[in-house]
Amino acid sequence: MNRRNWLKNTALLTMLPPVLSRLPAAPIPAPIQHRLREMALPMPTDLKARLFANENPFGPSAKAKQAMIDSLSTSYQYQLNQVQDLEAKICAYEGIDSKMLVTGAGSSPLLLGTALALCSKGGNVITADPTYEDLPTRCENVGAKWIKVPLTKDYKHDLDAMEKAINADTKLVYICNPNNPTGTIVDTDKLKSFCERVSKKVTVFVDEAYIDYLPDPKSSTLISSVKSGQNIIVARTFSKIYGLAGMRIGYVIAQPEMIALLGNYADSGLFLLSAPSVAAAAASYQDTAYMQATQQKTAASKQYLYDTLKAEGYTYIPSSTNFVMFPLKMDGTRFTDEMMKRGVGLRHWKLNNEEWCRISIGRMDEMQAFATAFKELS
Repeated sequence: MNRRNWLKNTALLTMLPPVLSRLPAAPIPAPIQHRLREMALPMPTDLKARLFANENPFGPSAKAKQAMIDSLSTSYQYQLNQVQDLEAKICAYEGIDSKMLVTGAGSSPLLLGTALALCSKGGNVITADPTYEDLPTRCENVGAKWIKVPLTKDYKHDLDAMEKAINADTKLVYICNPNNPTGTIVDTDKLKSFCERVSKKVTVFVDEAYIDYLPDPKSSTLISSVKSGQNIIVARTFSKIYGLAGMRIGYVIAQPEMIALLGNYADSGLFLLSAPSVAAAAASYQDTAYMQATQQKTAASKQYLYDTLKAEGYTYIPSSTNFVMFPLKMDGTRFTDEMMKRGVGLRHWKLNNEEWCRISIGRMDEMQAFATAFKELS
């Protein structure tokens, strides 16, 4: 549903999201179901460190918490004006037209909408390997082929190889930058040059969920490329540095024509976003003091992790995010199971035919709990 058309016509019958009629054709992909089941397994009552979901363990800002409380008095209402005010705030900061933005209940509905809009008639989607699996698995699930391009030796996107993989059937190129699960970032100039060339042939989706953990996000974002007219979709979320994963709110920025197309498959946040989520997002958006404090605490915990790994004779991939990958010296499932028995929740991966662990950066007490348990197994 296009929210602007609804406001013009005020036809309540149009409140049914179009995506609902398409959901049977796009069930949750098996890898995502597995990840959700893995994360939803019964946790030990004495869980000491929740380090498996890349959440911001320092929580929402004080302003966001107060805004959530204050919003409850009008939570019986659809947040029409509040969502538009939040979108206007984002548009003003980024210098974009309102037709270039759409919000959603987290990134997932927007990723699903992208898959349906661009890949439901087949073709292929190109990504790095490994990367965040949500969008490409959804594309694969609606009929597209997933072409995986291995990372470079330093665990970054191999843009040259990805460009060579593009063919007449390519419908989408997906780039998670910074990348999940490796925590690496692509050289900005090279990425912008890549997108300028490739977007003339196929849509490029740049997922910037973790970009606010960089020292200068403005200089690394591809939003400027969207503003210059390129066929790029940029995704952002309030789930990470803003500490609002449980509030479910995200957005994408793209050309007006693409936003309109996505609107046919993924409902906007106008009727999906709750009063507390909109209020919290508006209160914390670009809260510089809060964001800097989160970055500083994350950096301190990350350095503690680096020191712990080095002391135990382990290497790691230097990370630009709030998570770190390091190679294991035992089976990944066994490692995460043993760590969970000790109250530490983690994720494991296969990378270059080796066992790896991805650990989210937690509070210092959580990192200390990890260190204590890790030393028993390392």
